[in-house]
Amino acid sequence: MIRIGILFGGASREREISFAGGRTVYDNLNKNLFEPIPVFVDSLGNFILLEWKYLYKGTIRDFYPPVNKRPQSSYHFQAYLESLGALDGGQLDAIIHEVGQKVSVEQLGEKIDFAFLALHGSFGEDGTIQGLLEWMNIPYSGSGILSSSIGMDKVFQKKMMKSAGWNTADSIMVERNSWLVSENQLSVYKRSIKKIGFPLVIRPANQGSSIGVSIIEKDDFEFFRNAVDRAFFIKSVSAEKWNILSQEEKREWVRATSEIKDGTGIPFIINHQRIDDPAKLFEYLEKRFTESQDPILLQSIYEEQQVLLEEFIDGIEFSCIVIRNIDGTAVALPPTEIKKGKEVFDYRSKYLAGMTRKVTPVDLPDELIEKIRKNCERLFRFFNFQVYARIDGFIRKDNKVFLNDPNTTSGMLPSSFFFHQAAEIGLNPSQFLTYIIHTSIIERIQSQPYTEKYRALLRILDESIIQQKKKGQGKKKIGVILGGYSSERHISVESGRNIYEKLASSKQYEPVPIFLLQNSHDLDEADCFFELYQIPVNLLLKDNADDIRDKILHFKKHKVIEKIKRKCKALTSKYSSSSTVFEPKKISLEELGQSVSGVFIALHGRPGEDGHLQSSLEKLGIPYNGSGIEASQITINKYETNELLIKHGFQVAKHALFNKADWVMNKSQFYTDIENKFLQTAPNSSYPVICKPVDDGCSSAVKKINSREELDSFCQLIFRDHQELPAKYVDSLHMKPGEEFPLKQQLLVEDLITANGAKKFLEITCGMVTKINVDGELIFEIFEPSEALAGDAILSLEEKFLAGEGQNITPARFSNDPAEDKRIAGMVKNEMERAAKLLGIVGYCRIDAFVRIYEPGTVETIIIEINSLPGMTPATVIFHQAALNNYKPFDFIDKILEFSFKQKNRG
Repeated sequence: MIRIGILFGGASREREISFAGGRTVYDNLNKNLFEPIPVFVDSLGNFILLEWKYLYKGTIRDFYPPVNKRPQSSYHFQAYLESLGALDGGQLDAIIHEVGQKVSVEQLGEKIDFAFLALHGSFGEDGTIQGLLEWMNIPYSGSGILSSSIGMDKVFQKKMMKSAGWNTADSIMVERNSWLVSENQLSVYKRSIKKIGFPLVIRPANQGSSIGVSIIEKDDFEFFRNAVDRAFFIKSVSAEKWNILSQEEKREWVRATSEIKDGTGIPFIINHQRIDDPAKLFEYLEKRFTESQDPILLQSIYEEQQVLLEEFIDGIEFSCIVIRNIDGTAVALPPTEIKKGKEVFDYRSKYLAGMTRKVTPVDLPDELIEKIRKNCERLFRFFNFQVYARIDGFIRKDNKVFLNDPNTTSGMLPSSFFFHQAAEIGLNPSQFLTYIIHTSIIERIQSQPYTEKYRALLRILDESIIQQKKKGQGKKKIGVILGGYSSERHISVESGRNIYEKLASSKQYEPVPIFLLQNSHDLDEADCFFELYQIPVNLLLKDNADDIRDKILHFKKHKVIEKIKRKCKALTSKYSSSSTVFEPKKISLEELGQSVSGVFIALHGRPGEDGHLQSSLEKLGIPYNGSGIEASQITINKYETNELLIKHGFQVAKHALFNKADWVMNKSQFYTDIENKFLQTAPNSSYPVICKPVDDGCSSAVKKINSREELDSFCQLIFRDHQELPAKYVDSLHMKPGEEFPLKQQLLVEDLITANGAKKFLEITCGMVTKINVDGELIFEIFEPSEALAGDAILSLEEKFLAGEGQNITPARFSNDPAEDKRIAGMVKNEMERAAKLLGIVGYCRIDAFVRIYEPGTVETIIIEINSLPGMTPATVIFHQAALNNYKPFDFIDKILEFSFKQKNRG
């Protein structure tokens, strides 16, 4: 079996996307052909054969550096390895040893046969690592040294493209050293207005993922200066601005400024002094601004030497993957339109499920789509890109095409353009990765002087692909049901897609994606009916649930896509399955039951978690994952769950249910009733309280309410009679762009749970899986709880699901004393198991809670929520916990399915 070393992480600002992409590649590599080997490159350039369990952490900072190697601090700032400061060889080796095995560049060739590059940015896609691998005679994925270097340098790209006759936006290049002379800044501003005007795009010359990008809409020198500073990753801070902040605001300022992906990025140089740690930065600023009122300049060590000031292209924005066809020609896949206004297609928009709409192919006449494709193919050839590239651009209203960002690599998250467009010609992620590896070996043969090793590797792979085709029959079919119509539908798609991909790359399962959609326009989810559709992989990899629904309801073949499919027929015949389908097909539950061995419900909210679907499946005798009808009906309703838990001696937040009808009748009295119940229980008590829907999860519309004005805004939104969100209420609740808010008939209000004098106070989440032993008894395997570090009182959607956001420490840190930590963890786990048994949970679940630990060792566990079908997105915390029990994600999913089959036979 060919050993594929997946290189990911690195030192760039995009390291978290690289980490998530490396995990995607690891999971999706065909296990019949390849042995995936995770090679984590840390921010100091060390190569580490990473223990697989760390792949399933939410962020790099969840495991590296290890928690026990970090300095003690009361600030709880997240930090990368470089924040530990100067480390001697022994200290660094000890850190690496905790997560894997350090290997030298020379040793790497002994460990892997091929390097799959999931690295981004400097040292990853700029030709550096490519040159190193060529020196070591290790074949690698993607483009070679020169084209990688060109693909990284936006200033050089623009010069080359302009000289060759491409349409390019007017631009000015600003040098760092010149900009740091403050007297030059106004003249740069005036020159940019004269040459370019507004809107004006400001971006670093060597960054991806829209990091450091700003758009200036109007004449505002101060805003311009701050935007250019941001693109150079420098930041000025004054005593005046610092001293007016509260302590909490100062901590948040330090946290945001220290972030490498959307902040300035620590470590900093301040007046030739290096500050590595956010906590030390906080202390430095506190001390400095008591001694001096002079402003200071923070300069990140991750410098940018050039910044581009560019004309804003007013047109349709697109991204297009170009691949090398089996005959060696360049083929542009169907370009994707990014639906947005003049705002930046930023990090959050790119990588958080449901935040943007992507339309494939671009909604234009066929001749203009072809014009985009031909331009992209020509640029691919012009820069001598190899294997694949992602080319971004705009098409204006006058039909001129502007290509502004050719990339020799692409983000490799499950719904990225990379997989999204390949699916349009019938390749699922596992198959596309096989194509990338095969084609990359051919490219290395054609560009290297010593090819004997590469040719032998190619023969092995070709023979293995043929053998796999012959053995492809006889896998167990599993229907993966995803989508739905709740406010959690986009996360459901991401969960279902993850389940599909884990099963598709396995040796024993063949997943069948099934999308559930609403066939009623009733605004109340509880009264809706649903329909099921078997969908092709190109719909499965759409960016969000609404895109999939729209494609199902208005499906039609596209002439351009059909043309590309014909052109790539030899390629897809080699790599795709004979059972590949290209059209959605309505399917009844009866038909589904006849075609699959069981189903995996990846739905969240209604109707997947409320027993409705479970009831239908049980009537037809179809095995399914998770809990049965009664447990599902209870756990979907947080109020009923809380009431049952209280009745049996559990601690939960003080809570009450309020109805829309009462709010409609008398809003003022409605708010007074809430305040009387929650704000008068102690002298001088006041807001905040927690408001949430009674039957949604994934942090959907869960808000900390700080005033009656915010309470009114929350009620106006959750009790509204239409889908639109009035802007004034959205602003009042500080909602983020694209954030949804469900319509409900009831509102659950809870006390904000606080430390209440405890010496230690943690928010935790605890997963579990059930088994049936040889005696037919139900056994609960309770995982180690994870400690969730939230930026606010409530874990946000971003902290749960956006790559690089949030932090979960597994296992949770209940005590510094190992024996005491084990005792407390045991008590918490026992409480989790007791709750699960009370509610009739089977299969698996996740329970969220707060834990208070008092001085004599007294422990209080306050349960917040019980999820009978927890999120199964790639980095969800339940996979971190399963890994500690030696379950890889596929093994965990396999256990869940295995239990469902046994449960059916048992019943």
